[in-house]
Amino acid sequence: MSENVKSVKKREIFGWAMYDFANSSYTTVITSLVYAAFFTDYIIPAESSVRDSYWSLALVISTIIAIVLSPLVGAICDYGGGKKRYLLFSTLACSLGTLGLYFVGPGDVWMAILLIAVSNAGFMLGESFCASFLTDLANKDNMAIISGLGWGLGYFGGLASLALVLFVIISVDPPESNLALFIKQNQHAVIATGIFYLLSALPTFVLVNDRSKPKPGYEDAKLGDLMKVGLKELKESYSLAKQYDVLFKFFIAFMVYMAGLEVILKFVGIYAKQELALTQGELTTVFLVLQISAAVGALLFGFLETKLGAKRTVLMTIGWWIVACLGMYFLSTIAEVGGMTIGRAFLFIAVMAGAGVGSIQSSSRTVVGLLSPPGRSAQMFGFWGMFSRLAIILGMTFGPVADMAGRHNAVLLIVLFFALGGLLLWFVPIDEHAKSLKEGEVA
Repeated sequence: MSENVKSVKKREIFGWAMYDFANSSYTTVITSLVYAAFFTDYIIPAESSVRDSYWSLALVISTIIAIVLSPLVGAICDYGGGKKRYLLFSTLACSLGTLGLYFVGPGDVWMAILLIAVSNAGFMLGESFCASFLTDLANKDNMAIISGLGWGLGYFGGLASLALVLFVIISVDPPESNLALFIKQNQHAVIATGIFYLLSALPTFVLVNDRSKPKPGYEDAKLGDLMKVGLKELKESYSLAKQYDVLFKFFIAFMVYMAGLEVILKFVGIYAKQELALTQGELTTVFLVLQISAAVGALLFGFLETKLGAKRTVLMTIGWWIVACLGMYFLSTIAEVGGMTIGRAFLFIAVMAGAGVGSIQSSSRTVVGLLSPPGRSAQMFGFWGMFSRLAIILGMTFGPVADMAGRHNAVLLIVLFFALGGLLLWFVPIDEHAKSLKEGEVA
């Protein structure tokens, strides 16, 4: 890794970080703010009583696809090289799937679920491939800062895409006053998002050099040969888990606490609009503030991580999130005591919580880079992607729980995910193992 890092130029780091800028448009517009609420309100028939469960199903299907493909394709990358072309394929899958949502109208539930499955799987795979470049562009001393730069820039990408979409979706209040126009505006919004993703990702493909080389003996390997190797590596996952036990113990803890974050990211728009009855203007303000605080948090915690270490930083942000979630649970009381409206109290919680969004994701990505053995970065980040997706499946239990017990009570499930994940992480010797790897004491 060190030889590669010496030749890295600043424009490559910028190009790599721009992929976070690009793909944040998908999470902001499609799975968090705009389309998630549109799906549950207007795509699902009005008489349905399992709206959150349908949304959970769409995300679970896409997650299963990514789980199956992430470690397999990661192993193929490590043997065959050419990570950038796999990043391109996943980017096209996400963008084209997003564009396809234009053709979805009220009642087309299964068509929407199919396209969400394709686009979200493409997003998740692309996220893993992009992350695997981190070990080519950074060393163990500056990895936290560079990873934080990517996450921070990503939130500005979310802001830019949100501004674009809000320009497309002109206020129709209430939407039922001109439902046809409101639906058409949301369809145009997904077109804008898909194009934004493609165009914003171009600097990554133009500026970043693909340093991944085929392993000896696989220089001219065909796809079928690489698939066989990938399947073999996948079958040996259990032995890898024993060989790299510290990394896989981290993956388990990561899966649990990320389940809490995934619930927030996937349901916050639905919760704010339907449970708290925030207006579109209030909801927009909340997300603008959240994106800005998340960007600042990712950058600041990236520098803080170099002082505290990755493990302490993650634990600190987990505690941060527990407090924020409890604040959401007691939101009415906070609003009453503070003499605020529900919307203003929620905005206060969003400012606090937002600073921890980028940090927990960026710091976790840094841990994988620190603990990945030489020559297996794509595969280990493939497993990182797989456990990220398992976190989504675990977190999507929130949908059925919310349908049965109510969204407000289901917030306590999020607190449980963070608390249990933090407890598991406490016992993982991350910093000690990373130091051993750096000094060459661990294979």
